[in-house]
Amino acid sequence: MKHVVMFSGGIGSWMAAKRVAAEHGTDDLVLLFTDVRSDDTDEHIGEDPDTYRFIREAAENVGGELVWLQDGRNIWDIFKSHRFLGNSRLAPCSHALKQKPAKQWIVENTDPADCIIYVGIDWSESHRLAAIEKNYLPWIAKAPLTEPPFLDKSEMIEAARQQGLEPPRLYAYGFSHNNCGGGCVRAGQAQFKHLLDVMPERFAVWERKEQEIADYLERPVSILSEVVNGEKRALPLTVLRERAESQPALIDWMDVGGCGCFVDFEGQDEIPES
Repeated sequence: MKHVVMFSGGIGSWMAAKRVAAEHGTDDLVLLFTDVRSDDTDEHIGEDPDTYRFIREAAENVGGELVWLQDGRNIWDIFKSHRFLGNSRLAPCSHALKQKPAKQWIVENTDPADCIIYVGIDWSESHRLAAIEKNYLPWIAKAPLTEPPFLDKSEMIEAARQQGLEPPRLYAYGFSHNNCGGGCVRAGQAQFKHLLDVMPERFAVWERKEQEIADYLERPVSILSEVVNGEKRALPLTVLRERAESQPALIDWMDVGGCGCFVDFEGQDEIPES
């Protein structure tokens, strides 16, 4: 039986892989990482550089085979080719750079009759498991962290440090996820304000790239949105930064957004192919 763990670079995927390795060993264990970085030299585009350090050290800590997939494009390439800027509703970047490469590798390298797929969601996300299981069919999908012993992220981080493995630095910077360098099109106003506070240079790149896509599409698109007098409207990162500087009370601190970068074999088919 082959065991394939979706190895995202987050602390949850590491802990899930540890549980799989403890139960099944590492001879038939695959840690599957899908990289959203292109060949760009700008370290502020794509994964945080420390993610790559963690992926390699975490894979060595777990054991098994590390499979590293890279489409060759970054999220901004995807937005341009799709003529669509990702947001909390639809994320073509995740679909093109994570879900499709992972699905292709699984289809080409495994047999659903003797392969189990594992994801790193924990007990607080158990409501997502049924959809994940359905979307992976005919492969069996499991989420080890939705089963006892139940751990929160701080406990997983401490467990890693006890084994001499330093977690990704974004957790120490106050981010709840280690994806896309602290930014994400599924993030909300509060997370982007936090990115502005702790990594202003990276926020500036997101702000600039968002404007480039708006200029390319010749319409006022944005990652964020807000509702004013019952009407939903765009909220560009430039406006968010200006509010943070002069009117922080206008920022919706409850808008934290959500993460949806697990591999979904059937989801988001309303996004055009590239």
